[in-house]
This record gives sequence, C-alpha cells and structure tokens, in this order.
Amino acid sequence: MSVEWCGMINSDSFSEHARITRREFEQVIKSNRWDDVFSVLEQNPDLINATFLDNPLWYSPLHHLTEENAPVEIIERTINLGAWRTLKTLNEEKAVDIALRQGHQELVRLLNPIYYHNIQLETLSKIQKHFHEVIVGRINILPNWKSLRLPELEVLLEIREPSMWFPVPGMYGGFNYRLAFNRDKTVRLVSESWSRVVGGSGQRHEITPKGSELVEEGFV
Repeated sequence: MSVEWCGMINSDSFSEHARITRREFEQVIKSNRWDDVFSVLEQNPDLINATFLDNPLWYSPLHHLTEENAPVEIIERTINLGAWRTLKTLNEEKAVDIALRQGHQELVRLLNPIYYHNIQLETLSKIQKHFHEVIVGRINILPNWKSLRLPELEVLLEIREPSMWFPVPGMYGGFNYRLAFNRDKTVRLVSESWSRVVGGSGQRHEITPKGSELVEEGFV
C-alpha cells in the first residue's frame, strides 16, 4: 500500500462522514483520552499524519501532542505508528522545534528526525520548489486548488522506500512521486501524474535542483 500525502486541510473538502471522524479524533487527542486516540488510529491509520481540519497553523497529531507535553510513552507510541517527525507546520516548525521552543527537553531526543537517505536539505528544497511548479501547472484549472497543502519532500527521507501518492480532489487522479538516485550519487524526483477520466493524460516529469523536464506523456 502506497504512503499517501493528504493535501486536503479544509473541512469542506471531505464528506460528512470523514469530517465527523476527523473532528472526533481531534477531540479525543485534545482531551488526552489516550486509549480512544489509539483505538481511532487502529481503525483509521491514515489519520496519524492528518492536518487538523481548518487549523490555521497546520498542526498534526504529533505537533499537538508535543506542544501539550504529552507523556513520553504517548509520543513514542505515536511515532511508532508512523507519525512523521519531519512534517512541518505553516510556521515551518517540526515537532522537535516545538519541543525546543516550549522547553520540553525530555521529548527532543524522541522527536529528532531519523533520515534513511543522505540528501542535503537545500538540494531537496530546490527540487520541491520545481515539483510544486509542476503540480500547480497541472491543477490550476481546478476551482479549489489553492486550498491544498502541497507535498513536503523532506518527509520522503523518513521512508525507507521514498515514494508517495498525492491524490488531488477534482482531478480524479493525482501525483505518484519518488526519489531516484543516480550513479554519481545525485538525486532526482520522478513524478507521474494523470486523471483517470481523461484518456492519455499521463505525464512523467524528472525534477532536479535545476528544474523539471517532461520526459513522457500520453499514458493512462
């Protein structure tokens, strides 16, 4: 099963059932009902990195738990279930940054990201900029595209097989993207995107710190 980047952060992007589930999940987290938190995650594992709905700071469960100085065992269990330590808020803060700012020193060791791939973050940031340009170029005809949270590539460094799926509402498809390593140890991002309702809509881009190149189209 592919790891998924959920770019939907506004409540009106979800069905009523999904909104209720997410609201209830946020409530049990904020009420420190730990047994209920992990019971919900057992049934809805995709919520582990979900941005709280309509949250102006883009907080995820791990951001909130860190700010509230949740017990170490709760933070540790959340990470073990797949919470991304590299996920950032709108203010560019990872959970470890929140812990440092709030003085929760006992959480810092747990929250320091562990990277499985050796890529300079400056290089990755340049690739991400060009990737976002590719995405916007494909989806800017959709009415609500500006409300989406676009993928953050640093998260891929936490994943042993660095690939992810970004579904785009209204596109009836999305972007499948992965890091690819060249023989000279440089890196590129390979992005394949398509709409299931538009024949031949597939496009494959290869993206480096210098820019993006359309290398194939017409598939799907």
